[in-house]
Amino acid sequence: MNIMSHKGYNARIEFDDRDNIFVGRILGVRTMISFHGETVAKLRSEFERAVDDYVDECKEQGTKPEKPASGKLLLRVPPDVHGRAMVAAQVAGKSLNQWATELLQSAVRSEPRR
Repeated sequence: MNIMSHKGYNARIEFDDRDNIFVGRILGVRTMISFHGETVAKLRSEFERAVDDYVDECKEQGTKPEKPASGKLLLRVPPDVHGRAMVAAQVAGKSLNQWATELLQSAVRSEPRR
């Protein structure tokens, strides 16, 4: 998967072989926002315009634009996983939040591009 970023918003990019165009969809918001372009330059321009239009439209409607992530992550895990994670964090001399954040940062950095 290929990703583009603009003003804190990310979009998944795919190539539509049938129509011979690049197609993108903004991730992490409930509103379906998609865009396309025949070249990478056009695709990027359309992506930026889509984000800017979304933010402007929210402003006109008096609503707050959704942000893809707030920085708060609530997880439900089995109690034994929670307990082992707390112990691992204590062994590392960190809070569970610090320990989990570092693991997540490492996972997203090492994630292979598809």
